[in-house]
Amino acid sequence: MKIQSSVLVHLGFGKYVRSDQVTAVIPIEEDRGPGRRTFIQLQGQSDPLIASRAEDSIVRDLVQEPREVTQSRQQQEILRDLVNDLSNVNATVRRIARDEGGLDLERLERRIREVLED
Repeated sequence: MKIQSSVLVHLGFGKYVRSDQVTAVIPIEEDRGPGRRTFIQLQGQSDPLIASRAEDSIVRDLVQEPREVTQSRQQQEILRDLVNDLSNVNATVRRIARDEGGLDLERLERRIREVLED
């Protein structure tokens, strides 16, 4: 389980907190109802926030990577695979791809490397 830093977690009714600031997620047992599901304790604050979402939903959001992070990681893996494959293409095939197909593999490989270095 890994808490993601600087990721906002939705507590309901327009409330958001940074995931790395959450120190406790406690279900409300007394007077629980709409708008009052979970106490959220934040680092450096003595009073908890009241969340309208259930504790299991909040915990799931705290420990899962956002979809954008997962997609970005997958895209980088695909680019690494592609640049590795491109490095194995010989000069003759590169020339044919460029001259006959208009595909400059050297330029493509260079641009992928630039993206991966950022």
